[in-house]
Amino acid sequence: MKKVQELMSFMDESSEREEAVDISRASFITTLNIISNIIFSVDLCSYGSEISNGFHDSVIGGMEAAGSPDLANFFPFLGFLDLQGNSKRMKFCTERLFKVFRGFIDIKTAEKSLRNDPKDASNRDFLDALLDLTVGDEAELDNNDIEHLLLDMFIAGTDTSSNTVEWAMAELLTNPKTMVKAQSQIQRIIGQNGFVQEPDISELPYIQAVVKETLRLHPAVPLLLPRKAETDVEVFGYLVPKDAQVLVNVWAIGRDPNVWENPTRFEPDRFLGEEIDVKGRDYELTPFGAGRRICPGLPLAVKMVSLMLVSLLYSFDWKLPTTVDMEETFGITLHKANPLHVVPVKKNRH
Repeated sequence: MKKVQELMSFMDESSEREEAVDISRASFITTLNIISNIIFSVDLCSYGSEISNGFHDSVIGGMEAAGSPDLANFFPFLGFLDLQGNSKRMKFCTERLFKVFRGFIDIKTAEKSLRNDPKDASNRDFLDALLDLTVGDEAELDNNDIEHLLLDMFIAGTDTSSNTVEWAMAELLTNPKTMVKAQSQIQRIIGQNGFVQEPDISELPYIQAVVKETLRLHPAVPLLLPRKAETDVEVFGYLVPKDAQVLVNVWAIGRDPNVWENPTRFEPDRFLGEEIDVKGRDYELTPFGAGRRICPGLPLAVKMVSLMLVSLLYSFDWKLPTTVDMEETFGITLHKANPLHVVPVKKNRH
């Protein structure tokens, strides 16, 4: 909650200046600092820091390079030429992130070497636990493993969550009646001068419906992550051969008129009174995947998105300097073509 409160403080300052805020960037910084505190016990950036721009650009750049159409995908023998520069760009972005991770690994390793018992420390974080697995004759990890695991965690956890917050806000601003309904429920549950707390989320079914509807229309990873068929398998009369790459188009599933009524409309009410959730048991709504390979960050992601969204709606009204452009961009993750800039208006509470 501390990081979400810091986000609200930043919005307060922007409100006083009547300054438009880039919702995606602000929520990215919040998410980044939540994850970095879990892993490193520190903030990686602040709202006024250029460092956050570098980290943000590296994450987005790497995802865009990995998701861009590439001739080598269709003609593998051209791969070494890197005709579109995607491999070079992806390597540059990931190396920038690895450099940050190596710095923290080196610091932690040095701290451990000064202690009698490397595992004896207060305020241990996730990196401490990972480094414990590199010690001894039967070490389960090395530093290279840790760097790549951290890369997965930061890329999967930051860009996707901030995108979802941005899309939710964009849809609510485009549908003001839905915005009013969401804010009214928050006001009724939390009260006039309350503070948004994690347990409040379970008491806000309409916000939960808003998040589900956002993930239906704008899944953070529209094709999920690639899978490979272990054996030949037939699906609805179509043979998927062994070792074939399989992509699940959850973006299309979420807009399938055979499954959803008015599929292109933003209607959170469709989830009220329904048992459909995003945990992988309802195949019409699987933005995090399903089965053994479901996204392990699902609980944290839903919690972060919900807390940020509720806090933004509870503390502020919102004023658009221009109309909302809902155009999407192609890639591994689903971004708005033009970032959402909106002016927070502090609610007058007495």
